[in-house]
Amino acid sequence: MRLQGKTAIVTGAGSGFGAGIAAKFVAEGAQVLVADINGDAATAVALAIGARPWVVDVSDNTSVRRMAGKMPLPDIIVNNAGITHLPQPMEDVAEDEFDRVLNVNAKSVYLMARHFVPKMKERGSGAILNVASTAGVSPRPNLNWYNASKGWMITATKAMAVELAPHGIRVNALNPVAGETPLLKSFMGEDTPEVRAKFLSTIPLGRFSTPEDMGNAAAFLCSDEASMITGVALEVDGGRCI
Repeated sequence: MRLQGKTAIVTGAGSGFGAGIAAKFVAEGAQVLVADINGDAATAVALAIGARPWVVDVSDNTSVRRMAGKMPLPDIIVNNAGITHLPQPMEDVAEDEFDRVLNVNAKSVYLMARHFVPKMKERGSGAILNVASTAGVSPRPNLNWYNASKGWMITATKAMAVELAPHGIRVNALNPVAGETPLLKSFMGEDTPEVRAKFLSTIPLGRFSTPEDMGNAAAFLCSDEASMITGVALEVDGGRCI
C-alpha cells in the first residue's frame, strides 16, 4: 500500500499503459481519477478497478481547466495520454496530424502544469510523472514527429524537475518500449507475426512492455520510496536503448 492516502489523476487511462498505471495505483491504496477523452473507456476501466472516471481532452485548455476546477488537488499527476502518426516519411505527415501529435503529447503537459502546478506550489508537495518513450532516446525512422514529441517530453521533465524542486514537487518520466496497447499497430505500420518478430528482435529481453510493467515503475516513482528521485527518465524497455 505504497500510495495509501494519496490521490492521483492518470490521463489516457481508458486503455493501455494508462489503464495499467491506474489499476496499480488503486491496488497500492490511491484514490484515482481515470481521465480519458473516451468516456466509455474511462468508465469501463474505472468500474473495473474501483476508481472515478472523467472525460477530458488534455490538448484543450478549457477542458483541462474544467477538470482542475472540479476536483480536489491531487497528490500525483500522470501525463500518460499520447498518440502517434502512422509510419511514413517525415515530409508526408499532414499538418493537421502533426498538430494533433504535438497537442496531445506535448501541449497537454503544459496545460496540466498550468492548471495544477500553482496549487501544488502552495501546498509544497506533489509528484508528476510524464510517460515519454524510448522513441525520445533512440528514434526510429518514419516516426519523426512522434519521436520529437517524446524527446520534448523528456527535456520538459528535466526542466520541470529543476524548477519545481524548491517547491517540494518531483517530476519524473518513464520511457517504455512499444507494448500491447492500441498504439502498437500504429507504431509498426501493420500487425503481422513477421513484423512483430522483427520488432521484438530489437528488444534484448524479447518481449513488449506491458501495462503491468508500467504500473509497477510508476507506483515506485510516485511513491515516497522515491522521495530523492527527480528529473529521471526511467527506461522500461527490456534493454531496447542499450
